[in-house]
Amino acid sequence: MTGIARRMQRIAPFYVMDLLAQARRMEAEGRSIIHMEIGEPDFDTPPPVVAAGQAALATGEIHYTPAKGLAALQQAIAGHYRDRYATDLDPQRVVVTPGSSGALQLIMSVLVNPGESVLLADPGYPCNRHFVELVDGVPVPVAVGPETAYQLTARLVEEAWRDDTKAVLLASPSNPTGTLISDDEMRKLHATVERLGGVLIVDEIYQGLVYDEVGGTALRFADNLFVINSFSKFFGMTGWRLGWLVAPETFIDPIDRLAQNIFLSAPTLSQHAALGAFTPQVMEILERRRQAFQARRDFLLPSLRELGFSIPVTPQGAFYLYAGCSELCDDSKVFAQELLQKAGVAVTPGLDFGFNRPQSHLRFAYTTDLERLREGVERISAFLAS
Repeated sequence: MTGIARRMQRIAPFYVMDLLAQARRMEAEGRSIIHMEIGEPDFDTPPPVVAAGQAALATGEIHYTPAKGLAALQQAIAGHYRDRYATDLDPQRVVVTPGSSGALQLIMSVLVNPGESVLLADPGYPCNRHFVELVDGVPVPVAVGPETAYQLTARLVEEAWRDDTKAVLLASPSNPTGTLISDDEMRKLHATVERLGGVLIVDEIYQGLVYDEVGGTALRFADNLFVINSFSKFFGMTGWRLGWLVAPETFIDPIDRLAQNIFLSAPTLSQHAALGAFTPQVMEILERRRQAFQARRDFLLPSLRELGFSIPVTPQGAFYLYAGCSELCDDSKVFAQELLQKAGVAVTPGLDFGFNRPQSHLRFAYTTDLERLREGVERISAFLAS
């Protein structure tokens, strides 16, 4: 064990994966499990996207691509920003990656020196801080709550800024809270980070899954920032392992060189499949799915509140509810285990999302259909009554 790098002591496991494994074992034994723990859409990849991948496979288009991705896919992604978000984007600033995780690895590697810090919201997606650790940077969690919709603000960033701070990482919509950063606050955040001499990174992987407003992109406000995105959530391509980043022009060459050395290129078959994702036919499919997610949120949110969970901010995006449970239990991890074992409902304890009162929170993912969600609520109600 002495040969393992010290950084691994600071990289925690994904606790939800242990819980998911337990749930799968229970299902194999014949138990009925309602899954609200995993952040994966339950919809299959849209058929036209699958067909595009099959066509590429049939014609032998499975060789290496340039490290930045197929030129046609870079152009398609830039066209998506133009058509959907009225944002002009040079396709050369788009780098196609093996999932958004590949994008984060590239960004942190070309941006953060050992010992430099990155500010992140807490609660937040745990892998984000681990990518900072991977390059021997220092993740600095900043506690956020309902008063800021669980998001960083310009004021919080200024208060938390350190001499060694290099960047701020935001997520809008966020995991685990599903909340958005307003356009006005995003402008203030960018201006503050720029004035302090840092770089802004915006995680937009749930872009498109927004419910009470149109949604947008930070790229509307500036070019000197990074944006991360993915084909996993909105496009329903989780297992294809494909994402992208948009970088400032000065960072493109080092990112290209690093990508050549780390993974050479994103999966070729997945890139050809993704070319089929931007058609009107697929967008109609994805819009129906977005509406289905909204209907699930609109059922589950009041249902959980009625059961005694505290959800003070209505999430505007993604497919999560981050619920306070301090009135119902003393430890969300114990609660989640008992809920799984006794009621057959799988949810994620707050322990996965940081250090800001994790024992008092649970994440519910509405990535299963309404009928199953209704049954899940009934089971939770019976569990609480017992």
